[in-house]
Amino acid sequence: MILLDNSIHARSYQAPEGNLEFKPIPSNGICTRLGDKWTVQVLWRLSRADERRLRFSALKKEIDGITQRMLTLTLRNLERDGLVVRHYFPEVPPRVEYELTDMGTGVLHALEGLNFWIRDNLPTIEEHRRAYDKAEQ
Repeated sequence: MILLDNSIHARSYQAPEGNLEFKPIPSNGICTRLGDKWTVQVLWRLSRADERRLRFSALKKEIDGITQRMLTLTLRNLERDGLVVRHYFPEVPPRVEYELTDMGTGVLHALEGLNFWIRDNLPTIEEHRRAYDKAEQ
């Protein structure tokens, strides 16, 4: 990606408030994590929960197709990155709840723009996919 003056790929670019320039930075695995099959679904489900907290079993029940192992790994990675906090209650039986952190809520806000872009452009993308697939046959 080339950034010359206020353009990206020869298109005008308006810097956000604070005069920050768009500069790609190493993702350190964050983009990969957010692009996996389950992470955004877990974050979204937690954001929709009362007080943004859910038990493991409730998350598993609400996320169609996720296995116990994948939910465990996803939650551990989100906890490690500081997007989710785990609350352990030493009861019988033990109870564990997961909650979004402020940073976890923030990443969902950051993804809103991408989600709107996808919504606005998906019909065109699907049209391009069909044309490409037809030409490849």
